[in-house]
Amino acid sequence: MKKIKIMAFMVSILMFVSFTGCGSKPSQSSNGQLENVDLVLDWYPNAIHSFIYAAIEKGYFKEEGLKVNIKFPSDPTDPLTLPAAGKATLGIYYQPDLVIARANQGVPVKSVGAVVHTPLNVIIALKSNNINSPRDLQGKTVGYSGNPLNTEYVKTMVKKDGGNPDTVKMVDVGFDLLSSMVTKKVDATTGGLINHEVLMLENENHPVNYFDPSKYGVPNYYEEVFVTSDKTLKEKPETIKKFMKAAQKGFEYTKNNPDEALKILMDNQQKGSFPLKEAVEKKSLSILLPKMESKDEPFLSQDKSVWQNNINWLKKQGLLKKDVNAEDFYVNVLKDNK
Repeated sequence: MKKIKIMAFMVSILMFVSFTGCGSKPSQSSNGQLENVDLVLDWYPNAIHSFIYAAIEKGYFKEEGLKVNIKFPSDPTDPLTLPAAGKATLGIYYQPDLVIARANQGVPVKSVGAVVHTPLNVIIALKSNNINSPRDLQGKTVGYSGNPLNTEYVKTMVKKDGGNPDTVKMVDVGFDLLSSMVTKKVDATTGGLINHEVLMLENENHPVNYFDPSKYGVPNYYEEVFVTSDKTLKEKPETIKKFMKAAQKGFEYTKNNPDEALKILMDNQQKGSFPLKEAVEKKSLSILLPKMESKDEPFLSQDKSVWQNNINWLKKQGLLKKDVNAEDFYVNVLKDNK
């Protein structure tokens, strides 16, 4: 499911430059009252988006004077490049990838709210492979989805667990994260999510072990964040704030009414492109909700230390070309009122 964040991303992301002058003013719906907001999802609708569909269904965006138009990505980088080019108001993307894009390619986007406060991306191995910790990957083959970040996660985790990362063979399996394990083409994978790939395998009677990168040397990071362009943030701060307020209400509704929110999601699934299994999405939502909010970090809030720790790690791994400041990458819209 995770949306292959391939190395070609580094090239395609540059295409935004030719569009940055094309930002448009807020358009009005036919009733002349609601401002259109185009939101590019990271993937097709699934449990992680429940709060968005709940906010639409319950009228929370409308209360803020907004009409949210959901867009699905035709390319993995769309949630970043389309807002950067002024072709969408907001997108849902990944914190580490945002840092790399802004720092290395100068893509003018910032995070305006953290959707999930801890990693969902995990190393997954079938229990039958007897891989019980990252160091057991020594001498094994690990499949990944093209993103160099995933190889760095594996190296860091194996080393932190006392193993030799140089003995791990990494193979790009593209979209075949699940089938490559089931067919024994690889011993484990990285890039799959605890709330999707893990659940899909278990649902098909394939028990697994999985390992959280933040438990093995990789700093905690926000799995997904709302992103917008610097231009949009400057010209339409109230629009972004209104969106976040409605999204927050949608999350509260989902948290307090998970079954009802799940039904709304199922009614909005894209059956032709990405059909959902209700039992899987219900488990997924139960995993997600505690990761989207905590006592120390309310939903959508962002902590400077999380950004700085990731910047430091990315720099250490050789994935950043220059020194950067954490404040350049995020804004707490509701808290900072900027």
